Amino acid sequence: MLTVHHLGISQSERIVWLCEELGLEYTFKRYERRADNRLAPDDYKALHPMGIAPVITDGDFVLGESGAICDYINMKYGQGKLTPPVDDADFADHLFWFHWSNGTFMATLMMQLVLSMTKDEGGFATGFVTDRSTKGWAMIEQRLGEAEFFGGRHLTLADIMMVYCLTTSRAFRDSTLDAFPNIQAYLARIGARPAYQRAMAKAEPGMAPLLK
Repeated sequence: MLTVHHLGISQSERIVWLCEELGLEYTFKRYERRADNRLAPDDYKALHPMGIAPVITDGDFVLGESGAICDYINMKYGQGKLTPPVDDADFADHLFWFHWSNGTFMATLMMQLVLSMTKDEGGFATGFVTDRSTKGWAMIEQRLGEAEFFGGRHLTLADIMMVYCLTTSRAFRDSTLDAFPNIQAYLARIGARPAYQRAMAKAEPGMAPLLK
């Protein structure tokens, strides 16, 4: 049986949403973060050598890493439903946004977070990361003005990956998305999806819904 081990307020919410979009039967286990440092509890860290979310188990098999888990579940249990065929016009765009989400954008957001806690304000590193972040947000806004989903005409794994980046970013937390109407409209569309609503009711029942 497929089991999704969800750490509260983490990237593993992607996997819960994916399972709901595919209509899968799966076991859901939620783990609370430690009260003293907000990190994963010891029983979650013991699931995988990296000790971070997300993690799934499938029988005796254990797998970590968001992109790998998305591909595994989509191909093994979803018959590839959320990946366009290689001869589809949307295939290349899907691939780009699927890999860019964590490969570049999430990494940039994490660098911003770390730099905000240092004395580098105004320094080279901050300027470099800020420039990369600005370009990233502009790319996202442009893409969502061109297509309904990151992967093109239909929801794909690229959306499963990207939504978490958008909803946990500084811009979203600080309610400064007024400059990004296409992103706002996209998040409202995602927030209206029954599968997303079911997933968040399980994963983060106390979290405010996406923009409406």
